[in-house]
Amino acid sequence: MLLKNKNAVIYGAGGSLGGAMARAFAKEGANVFVSGRNMAPLEIVVKDILASGGKAEAAVVDALNEKAVNDYVDAITSKAGSVDISYNAIGVEAVQGIPLYEMKVEDFMDTLKIGMTSQLITSCAAAKHMIKNGSGVILFLSATPGGIAYPATGGFGVLCNALEGFSRNLAAELGPKGVRVVGMRSAGSPDSAVFKNAVQDRPAIMEPRLKEMVDDTMLKRLPLMREITNVAVFLASDLASGMTGTTANITCGTTMD
Repeated sequence: MLLKNKNAVIYGAGGSLGGAMARAFAKEGANVFVSGRNMAPLEIVVKDILASGGKAEAAVVDALNEKAVNDYVDAITSKAGSVDISYNAIGVEAVQGIPLYEMKVEDFMDTLKIGMTSQLITSCAAAKHMIKNGSGVILFLSATPGGIAYPATGGFGVLCNALEGFSRNLAAELGPKGVRVVGMRSAGSPDSAVFKNAVQDRPAIMEPRLKEMVDDTMLKRLPLMREITNVAVFLASDLASGMTGTTANITCGTTMD
């Protein structure tokens, strides 16, 4: 097991990708602490993990509340002894489909504010404890706009760039302390709830858009959630002990560094 006895904290674990990440970490032996703003979806994730012989606990935590996050990580450390992996999967609403020059300032800034505030809070909470132990991995997930310019992506495209830049700078600061920071860049996963719901709600818009996304990849398909979680498990494990300050490309060839 690649993550045996590691303590992994996942925010936004009630979502489809966050839940998939929790299940993947638990399968590889991690003790998983899942959190989100609603308990019901978290309980489903925990139930699945326990039924498979894994270890998981759920808690209601607002990843935009600095005190709540710090108290949560402090409690986990006091109970489990360490926080070895931290991953923030909270969803960010973004106004897209219109040019930047036509966007309302608040619509553009809300995406950046929510996304970066949450990542800063959760990353710093984990980093403080990881520094004490001299080890740990903080994972980030961005999307294709982090590597190539796409029109009409609003604040989301800029957020992807901000996440990748933040992860590199954080890696430079934490590296001498023994802590790794690694990003992942993915295209949208067709088996995720976000994409399934979008296709169901707006088929006339989403179906041609998905075709464009597929056609824009080298593999002529989009990455599935299991492919993203497989990479995350590897990056969080000792097999990737020499990797930090970089972003793994899981876009099926949409972007090239």
